[in-house]
Amino acid sequence: MSMVPALSWLNRQRTVSSRQLRLPVVRQVVERAWPEVVAAERRDSVLTKQPDIFFVLVSNAKIAALHEEFMNEPSPTDVITFQHGEIVISAERAEGEARQRGFSLPEEIARYAVHGMLHLAGWSDANPRAAAALHTIQEKILRRALRGLC
Repeated sequence: MSMVPALSWLNRQRTVSSRQLRLPVVRQVVERAWPEVVAAERRDSVLTKQPDIFFVLVSNAKIAALHEEFMNEPSPTDVITFQHGEIVISAERAEGEARQRGFSLPEEIARYAVHGMLHLAGWSDANPRAAAALHTIQEKILRRALRGLC
């Protein structure tokens, strides 16, 4: 099994309180998910080449600006993964999605983190078939990592 890189969390938003985020729980879920994400690596993976992976929590406004700058899409999104190991997550979007779908906020943030790690592991959601496959593996990994935590 591959060595776990430093998994760092940076909260760069003020919309969702730290108390609501429960980052210690999210960190634990992501660390539990790591071995399964590594096991799911594909040929185009850069995941295990990363010395560090940074999860950066931002507002909808910030992620919309990044989405426009790097993907020419001027709208907020849930997560953007950069191949150098930075995974940007909208805490605001996670809060809304969690409430709408009946999940806890830490679970939804962990979902976005696993999604981003799977992108680093070579998974794509560029077309409907690839997106369905990524969603299936993401939810399988997340279910196992969440046991007893959220």
